[in-house]
Amino acid sequence: MNSLFSFVSTRSLYLVLALLLLIFFLFISGLHPFDRGTWLMEVLPVMLVLPLLYFSYRTFPLSSLLYFFIFLHACVLIIGGTYTYARVPLGFSIQEYFELTRNPYDKIGHFMQGLVPALAAREIFIRQKWVKPGWVQAFLVICVVLAVSASYELIEWAAAMALGQGAEDFLGTQGDIWDTQEDMLWALIGAMCCLLFLSRWQDRQIQHLLK
Repeated sequence: MNSLFSFVSTRSLYLVLALLLLIFFLFISGLHPFDRGTWLMEVLPVMLVLPLLYFSYRTFPLSSLLYFFIFLHACVLIIGGTYTYARVPLGFSIQEYFELTRNPYDKIGHFMQGLVPALAAREIFIRQKWVKPGWVQAFLVICVVLAVSASYELIEWAAAMALGQGAEDFLGTQGDIWDTQEDMLWALIGAMCCLLFLSRWQDRQIQHLLK
């Protein structure tokens, strides 16, 4: 009992620190972003998800693994919003190292956009007992991820229609005519990585939560 209490207390402390760090990162990134409108659109998901996670913690706490990758995904979004995806310095380093024709930082974001929803979908399916573990569950997880990815691409399309040329920084296509398809491919790769490499780890943490 004491060890369980210690685990819960330590976990809560880490989550509070992560929340405070993200709020701090949001504040710093909002001081002098490259483009204020692009910054707001890019970090809006973080602003929406943080309160949701905070208020749902007591009734539906998530696995530590899922919280960790949500934190990483939020950092990716905040950095992308600060510089715009086509101008992130890390992306230029990757571009130079692999001799790419464009800054690939947005693909990191779309990879996370596949991995994190996949983890979330698995966790909900398992804990709510909606779908039994197996190939059907894996298939539905991929369906959820591709639906989320397609929805985001539609949001980008709507932003392009509404803002015209001013949406280029938000879209981050950098002249790539296959950007939408590549984005969804990277989301699919993220989902597959979740299913192949993180499923057992997540299952153990879910079992621990349900005790």
